[in-house]
Amino acid sequence: MHVGVPREIKVQEYRVGLTPGAVREYVAAGHQVTVETGAGSGIGASDEVYRRAGAAIADSARDIFAKSDMIVKVKEPQRSEWTQLRESQILFTYLHLAPDPEQAKGLLASGCTAVAYETVTDAAGHLPLLAPMSEVAGRLAVEAAGAALKRSAGGRGLLLGGVPGVQPAHVVVLGGGVVGTQAARMAAGLGAEVTVIDRSLPRLRQLDDLFMGRVRTRFSTIESVEEEVFSADVVIGAVLVPGASAPKLVTRAMLKSMRPGAVLVDVAIDQGGCFETSRPTTHTDPTYEVDGIVHYCVANMPGAVPVTSSQALNNATLPFGLMLANKGFAAVLENPHLRNGLNVHRGRITNKAVAESLGLEFAPVESGLAA
Repeated sequence: MHVGVPREIKVQEYRVGLTPGAVREYVAAGHQVTVETGAGSGIGASDEVYRRAGAAIADSARDIFAKSDMIVKVKEPQRSEWTQLRESQILFTYLHLAPDPEQAKGLLASGCTAVAYETVTDAAGHLPLLAPMSEVAGRLAVEAAGAALKRSAGGRGLLLGGVPGVQPAHVVVLGGGVVGTQAARMAAGLGAEVTVIDRSLPRLRQLDDLFMGRVRTRFSTIESVEEEVFSADVVIGAVLVPGASAPKLVTRAMLKSMRPGAVLVDVAIDQGGCFETSRPTTHTDPTYEVDGIVHYCVANMPGAVPVTSSQALNNATLPFGLMLANKGFAAVLENPHLRNGLNVHRGRITNKAVAESLGLEFAPVESGLAA
């Protein structure tokens, strides 16, 4: 199969769909790989490094989209990219379609087959291609919160871990999954007072054991969320409903009862955000203020550390990408985990949560759509 890797064009996105090491694996498996010139510059990988790995170098993204059977990216395609996709072409990347109807319409119109990293599953029902970026984002969320808490950034003027004799910051993490666990680990390690809120009692028990009581856990109710958010210096939104829009756990009305200068970090912004007042921001201009509360809502947080992120992402995506390259769409039909990753195929939405979020018809592959 001819696999193409375009340069990422989303604002301040420095990751790359295939690292040189991953290219070697595709080439060793008998596939042709073409990489757009400069695609690896964000991770310090020159065109020559890609050539040595066995890739051909294309002068433009147009060449990549025109000649490739499968496109491997990191972020969701932008308008100039989805208009170049075509029927029978496989797109393998993060999509986050639920809050993005325009992208969904573009993919549907193209007729392409789009497999989303964020809904591919494993035998345990986990999301193995989302996990590495969730780990990165969870850790970065605490770094971002610490910076936003500074008075010069509009925050309360607190040091996350405090110092001897001074109360540390109170960090509340909404969601005890991968993002929440990593955020809690980082915040507790810095000396903050940390509370994790989740709706799963078994998960709360796991977290209590993991942190050996260093992190407080609370079951998620309207009352517990309000109590913790109102007393928080930092709230990290880490909730996830696979494929669907994130639930809004913090309303605008709640901001008035929060501590002035408190910080909201919305890691769920790719799925629409879990704070009512969230809107996507960039690394250049990462924060804004609403009712005295600082919001950090960068939509591609792991893009700030592209070397770490690209390597971690490729470690996870490589086995699934090779399945698609080896067997084409047949891999989706044969592998239930790749089938869960299928979001769009031949002009139809094939993921139920995505379809419901967008208000569109759901057409599972089992219906014969894939024939």
